[in-house]
Amino acid sequence: MPIDFYYVPGSAPCRAVLLAAKAVGVELNLKLTDLMKGEHMTPEFLKINPQHTIPTINDNGFSLWESRAIMGYLVNKYGKDDSLYPKDPVKRAVVDQRMFFDLGTLYQRLADYYYPVYFAGAAFDPEKKTKIMDALQFLDTFLSKSTYAAGEQLTIADLTLVATVTTLEVVDFDLSSFKNIIRWLDVVKKNAPGYEEANGKNVLAFKALVDNLMKGR
Repeated sequence: MPIDFYYVPGSAPCRAVLLAAKAVGVELNLKLTDLMKGEHMTPEFLKINPQHTIPTINDNGFSLWESRAIMGYLVNKYGKDDSLYPKDPVKRAVVDQRMFFDLGTLYQRLADYYYPVYFAGAAFDPEKKTKIMDALQFLDTFLSKSTYAAGEQLTIADLTLVATVTTLEVVDFDLSSFKNIIRWLDVVKKNAPGYEEANGKNVLAFKALVDNLMKGR
């Protein structure tokens, strides 16, 4: 049976899971979840995920949320090999570090800078923009030493990071000074399985949402 996947197309964490599913070759039963209508707060959804966040999966009774945990689960259970999430302790530790960097630093700083503006009408804070630049510089440094984020092969670290970085790209954040990121972006876009369907078109849904929210401000 396909895995039920509760998601919003424009969400970077949701796009990361879509990319992981494509890379593993697992089928997802897509369940569009309208947060504006409170579909994540229904009794049915709260039974699956009491934290009422997306993305969430329900794999034949096993429910899981937090995108990077879902990505690891999909590879561990359904991957044909461990290339996307190596079992070797050292290699896996690097993948984990990069994913945690995305979670706690890069994506967090993106959210801190943009989301209060887009969703609450706040003004842009230049200091928060500087923090994004600092995070991107860290990523650019990581990528100066390898083709991909965690070595010489595509891993789920690249998939979560590319969802974040392309979010910055579509809102016209200037990435031009980060040469290694630009090189890596091109490589991942060309080599991540199902990239266009999972992330390419869906990041444009985020851009459309933002453009609509910012009209008239």
